[in-house]
Amino acid sequence: MSGGSHMGRLKELLKSRAAKICLILLAAILLLLALWRVFAPSQEQSAYRPTEQESRLMTLLEEIEGIDSATAMITQEGGRAVSAVVIFKGKDSIITRDRLINITAAALGISKEKIGIFPA
Repeated sequence: MSGGSHMGRLKELLKSRAAKICLILLAAILLLLALWRVFAPSQEQSAYRPTEQESRLMTLLEEIEGIDSATAMITQEGGRAVSAVVIFKGKDSIITRDRLINITAAALGISKEKIGIFPA
């Protein structure tokens, strides 16, 4: 078969309404896949990875009675902690919050006023 007969068969196929619809659907699917790859957040972008110091603090805070889990974010300047935010799951009481603040302040060597404590 010659190259001309292949082109003729292709032209005949493209005249078909069903073939045109299939090509449009295929192009739409390819476009959606391309957009998804570009704009969908990956696991690496959405997952926060705590520093070693934050991990150690979280482990310590989770030892407090009434705390099921804790997440900590430490702000540093010049290699020293200057503030911290703690988000916890568990019993929310004045005593629990006081313990979280005191332990965080002592562990990081920062003033209690530089610590934010929030229930999840």
